[in-house]
Amino acid sequence: MPKTDFDAIIVGSGPNGLSAAVALQKSGLSILLVEAKSTIGGGLRSAELTLSGYVHDICSAIHPLALASPFFRTLPLDKFGLEYIQPPVAAAHPFDDGTTALLTRSIEETASQFGKDKQTYLNLLGAITRQLPDLANDILAPLRFPRHPLDYASFGLKALLPASFIAKRFTTDAAKGLWGGMAAHSILPLSNFTTSAIGLVLMAAGHAFGWPIPKGGSQQIANALAAYFQSIGGKIETNFYVKSLEQLPSSKAILFDITPKQLLHIAGHTFSSVYKRQLEKYKYGMGVFKIDWALDAPVPFQAKQNLLAGTVHLGGTFEQIAIEEQKIWKGQHPEKPYVLLAQQSLFDSTRAPDGKHTLWGYCHVPAYSTKDMTSAIEQQIERFAPGFKDRILARHIMNTAQMEEHNPNYIGGDINGGAIDLTQLFTRPALRWSPYRTSTKGLYICSASTPPGGGVHGMGGYHAAQRVLKDLF
Repeated sequence: MPKTDFDAIIVGSGPNGLSAAVALQKSGLSILLVEAKSTIGGGLRSAELTLSGYVHDICSAIHPLALASPFFRTLPLDKFGLEYIQPPVAAAHPFDDGTTALLTRSIEETASQFGKDKQTYLNLLGAITRQLPDLANDILAPLRFPRHPLDYASFGLKALLPASFIAKRFTTDAAKGLWGGMAAHSILPLSNFTTSAIGLVLMAAGHAFGWPIPKGGSQQIANALAAYFQSIGGKIETNFYVKSLEQLPSSKAILFDITPKQLLHIAGHTFSSVYKRQLEKYKYGMGVFKIDWALDAPVPFQAKQNLLAGTVHLGGTFEQIAIEEQKIWKGQHPEKPYVLLAQQSLFDSTRAPDGKHTLWGYCHVPAYSTKDMTSAIEQQIERFAPGFKDRILARHIMNTAQMEEHNPNYIGGDINGGAIDLTQLFTRPALRWSPYRTSTKGLYICSASTPPGGGVHGMGGYHAAQRVLKDLF
């Protein structure tokens, strides 16, 4: 094989691109990582969006899968400035009567809130919580023969079910509501198959690892990965927007931390007609409308326990969440949206000036929506925290177009890199022996559009790197 400038080039510095770069550099190869923006990180970037001194996470804020990631667990990221903070409560889900359901590290404590649903909750989450540290190797992976086949089969039988089916096992609004808020992270109607997978993994991760907050902002995860990569000899170039293959130095492999739409634009002319057609048919999901707030005090929740939680899900009962999410899937805007909130500054004093606070939140909207959802979101917060609006000092909003401008991987505002439904759970972005290979030798895809999908875990990048090593080195 002729000599090249680099053994491999990674295009895109999100968590998967960074992970692919680290995995390949650790194998003794020479790796260049290029990033279109001036700052690395993709969905991990943080910035002062509202007022000076208020650090906001632009997309990813809370990281249930970061500590669960088998690859991240092998890296000395703490030695490169990454420090996680664990809120006392992973997530909270308030109701109109002033009560709230809490996801805590203790599965027994969490289950005990639900009275006659206690055993149902333990039966649903007990095994996967115990097994998750090992089972994550199978869950956060492409379709293959699992390392723990019996445990994986037990998980899979539940995971493939619609969240609405699992909800019928519960009799209390508290248990059903908490479950609905978790499953709605799938950004799919809760009646869809595979939505239970998202709920199960997030809840089990909360019990097994917590839902940590990176001190100083999500940017610190990217910074630590990059610093480690450079410490072992890797090279990073920012402000390098790749529009064609000809822009890149010579290499034996190129790995793209981008979605099928961009990949087609850059390299589609090299692909087989079959592979190209599959990428053209790739399905993107719903978008998001996001707000960051600077506050003069914490959110005044009726249920004070919510102030112990890093994450709060707003939406009311399971049925209320399911109705609104179904509307969005059909192209309608929700009247009472399911809202995800993160309260980082309650636990991380570096995020805001003394006595002040940040708040991060978004709701789902139809893809490519430009409707301003500020009023609907803030009204939903007021529903559970009367007086919230009086505490707002400043806000910064991003609709789906602005989300995509910030990160071109967010096609139409889809932050999951494509719908994670039954047809694209393991075959994303195309039905192939390896989902990371394209039809062109030496070109690979390693983004959230590959298994295991969205989330900050780096496993798409890690598995793509292993494929490259097997194929070319």
